Amino acid sequence: MSRTAQSQRVTGETRVAVSLDLDGTGVATVDTGLGFLDHMLDTLARHSGLDLEVAAEGDTDVDDHHTVEDCAIVIGGAFSEALGGADGIRRFGSAHAPLDEALARAVVDLSSRSWPEVHISFARDRIGDVAAENITHFLRTLAVEGRMTLHVDVLRGDNDHHKAEAAFKAVALALREATTVVGGGAPSTKGVLG
Repeated sequence: MSRTAQSQRVTGETRVAVSLDLDGTGVATVDTGLGFLDHMLDTLARHSGLDLEVAAEGDTDVDDHHTVEDCAIVIGGAFSEALGGADGIRRFGSAHAPLDEALARAVVDLSSRSWPEVHISFARDRIGDVAAENITHFLRTLAVEGRMTLHVDVLRGDNDHHKAEAAFKAVALALREATTVVGGGAPSTKGVLG
């Protein structure tokens, strides 16, 4: 069974196209026009083991918000589509990921019920060409559009780049665990997810 999806979003602010394979090898081809977002998406793909292609054009002359948000919308939607009915998956995943002094924890439930809890304290307003608040916004939007419960906490850290990257690595590792196929039907006492 192929767990792949392609999705796109075209608005007056952005144009985003995504191709995703949950059973890939962690290869990313990403061009969003935002270097730091590209770095985070490459990190997400590499450590989750999913193959990800993202091509985005946005009104970055205004700011980075629309591009970051719409990338999260399309990636989350593609993730949900690729997961399908989620029969036979582990469903739950959790991970800690360090990056030097920073330590992040992510816990995910691929329950088809969206709930984001993302807690990252940044000292700077921007990390590269992305507003720090939009890092948090990306993860929250990914959870909503990906139909997952996602808890992300950066437990410690001084460097904002390290904190953001540790968070994305932890999310990636948790998703890798949760999407693993272990067999059987829907992993729920209800017999269905959602």
